[in-house]
Amino acid sequence: MDVPDPGPNPGPNPGLDPELTARIASGIDVLDGAEWDAVAGGDDPFLSHAFLSLLESSGSVGRGTGWQPAPVTVEQASRIVAAAPAYLKSHSQGEYIFDHGWADAWERAGGDYYPKLLVAVPFSPVVGRRLLGDAPQGLLAALEAVVAQHGLSSAHINFLTAPEVAAAEARAWLVRDGLQFHWHNRGYADFDDFLAALSSRKRKAIRKERAAAVDGLEIVGLRGAEIGPAEWDAMWAFYQDTGSRKWGRPYLTRPFFDGLGAALGDACLMFIARRDGRPIAGALNIVGADTLYGRYWGCVEDVPFLHFELSYYRAIEWAIAHGLATVQAGAQGEHKLARGYEPVVTRSVHYLPNKGFRDAVADFLVRERAAIAQELAWAREALPYRSSP
Repeated sequence: MDVPDPGPNPGPNPGLDPELTARIASGIDVLDGAEWDAVAGGDDPFLSHAFLSLLESSGSVGRGTGWQPAPVTVEQASRIVAAAPAYLKSHSQGEYIFDHGWADAWERAGGDYYPKLLVAVPFSPVVGRRLLGDAPQGLLAALEAVVAQHGLSSAHINFLTAPEVAAAEARAWLVRDGLQFHWHNRGYADFDDFLAALSSRKRKAIRKERAAAVDGLEIVGLRGAEIGPAEWDAMWAFYQDTGSRKWGRPYLTRPFFDGLGAALGDACLMFIARRDGRPIAGALNIVGADTLYGRYWGCVEDVPFLHFELSYYRAIEWAIAHGLATVQAGAQGEHKLARGYEPVVTRSVHYLPNKGFRDAVADFLVRERAAIAQELAWAREALPYRSSP
């Protein structure tokens, strides 16, 4: 099902300074790339005009996908000064924050939950800025206006930063907690230095895992132009295998993988495992200013512990060597705890204009937040470090 066209802009200046104007575009690709990147900054590759445009040009989002681009911008003298990567969604797939229960409840009550308005990086459970530029309140007001003008059920912003959560909470948006596992660099000199911070039992277990994972294999790390057509071909095959098992069908298209290297350049980092020269497994990472983002993993041969080696240990090793502060290794995964990844609360915010629906969801979130707090406490107790980080 395709969602409707974004339609008219959300009014002249919803909650904005009189000199500012909010607009909705039909896609990132029709916006000026330099202006978008100026408000997005250069720290987060997922927010770059090149990355978001590639999602559109590759057909990963757009007609027939349930992700209709509807980026919201705030302009001054026809120049973008703030922006939000927004989409009209006809389903809740590819978001990693699950609201299917909310949709079922709203539709049982006779409403249409979809399309909804979502501000997010498609298919990427990475924490980062979502209200780009210097007008967060104006952007939030514009999102609310889009919901009102089109009679939408709701607006949502996923995996946003703490200041953005506070800005949304000030407008009575609901806050939802989630849990991920990130690795933090505490000034380690190398991987062995990191291992020294773990308990003896965990150190031995990781060393045994790493030795078993690479037995008989060649492991290479490739960045930017070092990643050739053969490696992209292999990574596409790995992604297809993982995607078909996890999601039923992969979200991203082959043209997306064909264009990613050109779009992001040295921000692409790939670890490939080869047996007798043939790629059998790989992990694709995106390099940010201070964070390494682990994104896609797959294999065509099942090797014990190879997933941990390519997706977690190699990422840690690379982050230490290049002075990065954090590794975000994707959504969920309590098995990451034993590998030194620490529990981190992530947050999303939700605008539900119907009071009855809002109150019901707010009550659910109170109970869910308590459960997540318990899980967080358990995860902290389960960390493998010799002393609390």
